[in-house]
Amino acid sequence: MNPITHKPKSLVDISTHYCPGCGHSVVHRLIGEVIDELGIQNRTVIVAPVGCAVFADKYFDCDSIQGPHGRGPAIATGIKRAKPDSIVFSYQGDGDLASIGMAEIIHAAARGEKITVIFINNAIYGMTGGQMAPTTLVGQPATTCPKGRNPDLQGYPINVSEMLSQLKSPKYIERVSVDSAPNVIKAKKAIKKAFQNQVDNVGFSFVEVLSICPTNWGVEPIKALDFLREKMMPQYPLGVFKDEGKTQEGK
Repeated sequence: MNPITHKPKSLVDISTHYCPGCGHSVVHRLIGEVIDELGIQNRTVIVAPVGCAVFADKYFDCDSIQGPHGRGPAIATGIKRAKPDSIVFSYQGDGDLASIGMAEIIHAAARGEKITVIFINNAIYGMTGGQMAPTTLVGQPATTCPKGRNPDLQGYPINVSEMLSQLKSPKYIERVSVDSAPNVIKAKKAIKKAFQNQVDNVGFSFVEVLSICPTNWGVEPIKALDFLREKMMPQYPLGVFKDEGKTQEGK
């Protein structure tokens, strides 16, 4: 019997360290498929984050680097400017990108750096113990707000894609989800477009991926999917927030 699917060549054959139900593994697979399909494995550099995906560099068979918490876009900028023919992507979670790394992502986007950023939003700090993140929903409990996020005390969640879309320089910004097969297919298309933009020298591309964290949410994976669809999606609606296509240089 001939297999109808196979492991992407750009992924290493190792066991996952992610918790059951976590979306990181799905997104890793999608990125691996995209790298293979675009034929860019030998040019690709991943900037791994600090957080649940701290070992992301162990999963991808390509050049990699890991930097201080939140500094992924700055590191990706340096690599891309030093080696402009490389395909550089920063892979980050919401604590990494939207908290300590907020300055880096805003200024990289404002400068229009020709990099790709994959942003995993599960509305909580994962690896460090389930603390409230900038993306934690109003009323959502976390270890640092056990009674739920109170906007009078902690403010409202930050919608990163909407915020970055107000800047002039970014070329492509989309929010997707990996909660269902149809949405996984859409997520792959968005990720592929973000990488293709870099291949075409278009400019800054940003894909936000809604994901679940059953462990730190304290619920079963199925109920976590319900929470994502019923609570997260109204706060973080899926869709394209900016798509300016190719520049003259990229044609």
